[in-house]
Amino acid sequence: MPQDFMGKIETDIRDSEPDWGPFLAPRAKDGAPNVLMLVWDDLGFATMDMFGGPVETPNMRRIADLGVKYSNFHTTALCSPTRSSLLNGRNATSNGMATIAEFSSGFPGISTRIPFENGFLSEVLAEQGYNTYCVGKWHLTPGEEVNMAAYKGRWPLGRGFERFYGFLGGECNSWYPDLVYDNHPIDAPATPEEGYHLSKDLSDKAIEFIRDAHQVDPGKPFFMYLAPQAGHAPHHAPQEWIDKYEGCFDQGYEAIREEILARQIEMGILPEGTELSPINPHGEPDRTGPDGQPWPMLDTVRPWDTLSEEEKGLFARMAEVFAGYISYADHELGRVLDYLEDSGQLDNTLIVTVSDNGASGEGGPNGSFNEWRFFNGIPDSTEETIPHMDELGSPQSYNHYNTGWAWAMDTPFPYWKRWAGYEGGVADMCMVAWPARIEPQDQARSQYIHAVDVVPTIYDLLGIAPPETINGFQQSPIEGESFAASLADPEVPGKETQFYAMLGQRSIYHKGWLAATIHPPLSGWGKFDLDEWELYDLENDRAQSKNLAGEHPKKLEELKKLWHEKAEIYNGFPLDDRSAIEQVLADRPSGSPERSQYTYFPETADVPEQAAVRISGRSFTITAGIEFKEGDEGVIFAHGGVSGGHSLFVKEGKLRYAFNWVGSHLQNVVADASIKPGSHVVVAEFTATGPNDNPSMPGAKGTLDLYIDEEKVASGEIVTQPGSFCIVGDGLCVGRDSASPVTPEYTSPFPFTGAIEKVVVDVSGDRYPSHEEDVRAWFSID
Repeated sequence: MPQDFMGKIETDIRDSEPDWGPFLAPRAKDGAPNVLMLVWDDLGFATMDMFGGPVETPNMRRIADLGVKYSNFHTTALCSPTRSSLLNGRNATSNGMATIAEFSSGFPGISTRIPFENGFLSEVLAEQGYNTYCVGKWHLTPGEEVNMAAYKGRWPLGRGFERFYGFLGGECNSWYPDLVYDNHPIDAPATPEEGYHLSKDLSDKAIEFIRDAHQVDPGKPFFMYLAPQAGHAPHHAPQEWIDKYEGCFDQGYEAIREEILARQIEMGILPEGTELSPINPHGEPDRTGPDGQPWPMLDTVRPWDTLSEEEKGLFARMAEVFAGYISYADHELGRVLDYLEDSGQLDNTLIVTVSDNGASGEGGPNGSFNEWRFFNGIPDSTEETIPHMDELGSPQSYNHYNTGWAWAMDTPFPYWKRWAGYEGGVADMCMVAWPARIEPQDQARSQYIHAVDVVPTIYDLLGIAPPETINGFQQSPIEGESFAASLADPEVPGKETQFYAMLGQRSIYHKGWLAATIHPPLSGWGKFDLDEWELYDLENDRAQSKNLAGEHPKKLEELKKLWHEKAEIYNGFPLDDRSAIEQVLADRPSGSPERSQYTYFPETADVPEQAAVRISGRSFTITAGIEFKEGDEGVIFAHGGVSGGHSLFVKEGKLRYAFNWVGSHLQNVVADASIKPGSHVVVAEFTATGPNDNPSMPGAKGTLDLYIDEEKVASGEIVTQPGSFCIVGDGLCVGRDSASPVTPEYTSPFPFTGAIEKVVVDVSGDRYPSHEEDVRAWFSID
């Protein structure tokens, strides 16, 4: 609230009495604690050792030993929705975030525009005298607003954070990240060859941010939202960390689930009598929808004993890579804890540590060397991945483990990330510590709590009442409930009701019961009125091994009615189960106005895919005006990277074009003669002739011609990929190939050593030879 001036004003300042109160920045209460919210990514309930899992995480175990573990914490089953709830205490649908930020639709519950009436914790604490820092993954900005021309009110600095270092999208390449510093993109400070990895970089920056302010004002508290890329795909880790787990997963995921559950029961994470959910619990893949729709093959598990020895070796290696990835990230996060302890700040730091959803099943039943096949609707095969087994986790990969390991990392529950009706999607680890105030507890808390409850709990512990208005916006009610009392009292009841709606799935928890629809996420089934509902008694069956819908029909009807009531309150409609490729290609506002010609320049920021020219399924022409001298080489134009993309470049004196189809098939067209010194118009023209005939390589087929001025110098048949290259990194750039390279023909950034005036990408369909003079007129070249 504005403070009245209480001084005295006279004509002469010498006779006046000052009052500094109305003019000074807010000051936190004496002794106010720091707040560190540590949000892991795609980390299943049973991944880490302190929750019975197979992955060693001594620094997360350190947090657990300092405070309280929660064994009945829940999320939304997906990244952006959970993170929105974690930061403002409202349900994901109330936040317009019932999907990932890139999949926006023009409806209140899935607009991916979080209302400013739903104020963030960062906005509140900044006005309470805190420094506020966001480091790592954001994923709360619509994909079409992640570019330099976009409105930035939904970037971290627009939502109460004073400083940001990380990535705005849902994932990034840990070797070649698409970094943003405050409100501008930057290149990574080093390369993989120089020892760069994102996990170390984020911890370095977290320490730097805290230290910068602490040296000036040691008593001023901070709020840091620290969100590592781990364990989201791609699973990238230094080789020595991967090798630590050699042989640790050879028994397979079904056997390791039994070992994990035994430890969970012994540790008191789960009660005696908890059973393991069965493999493919609904009879997948033979199960069909209520109208005969096929079950999505992505969401099935291959039994271990049906695998070949080569496949067992491949899948075990995928788990080793993932485990090394998590352990390495834990090691780097431990340096942040070490700094806080060494600087005397750890004792008065409130630490909340969670994951945003269950382990990820986006690698499908076969795992993937390139996760972007999933977003292009292309299934993976082990035959294609086995030759790359030794590259998993390296800069050459964009890898993801298979659903069997997602299922194991969610032990004992069914399913995984995206499944909002099943514990495998929504049950996650949670730990709360505050050494100065909270007594460590050996007994894990079993109260049902949710991500939406974290913010009101922090307000409760800090003694802060959320304001009625923030930046002029009247605030909506907080929808979560504080669980602060349970930190000291294990008998305090948990919350009674929690609403879920995600990617076509529906479920609701109420007083120990859970009702959920059998409707696979992103399945495209539609016909929601035909959905079958299940009923589970979670108080006695956490693993959802017994569907009680037939035994308790009245209870099921009660919960179905309650779901519809809550859906009306929390923007639960419409339901959207469209497939990943349908979502990628859906009609939504573009980050850049649609036009037939796009002009790009050297020495500018990368253009993210959702703001760049879209070439999938159409003819296109890439034209550049260049000045070339003997010995010049480098990238003229590039879009994408190791997971898919295309590049026009000069190497060894020759103009070349490479199209990397979903990271799987490299298609090269090379000029038959060298470029002569001088000014030139160089062109790569793709003429689409129709869909590709090969169903295993979908996309548009056609001819790619290279021109130097009016002369055609090369021609080749290629297939372009059906969807995006990578909507969360490896953007379009001129004069270099930033981040990961499109082709192994060069090492990024391979800058062009000549001069480039500009690059024009034409998607009008006009042929270059028929309007060559028009094209040349675009440039200052005679």
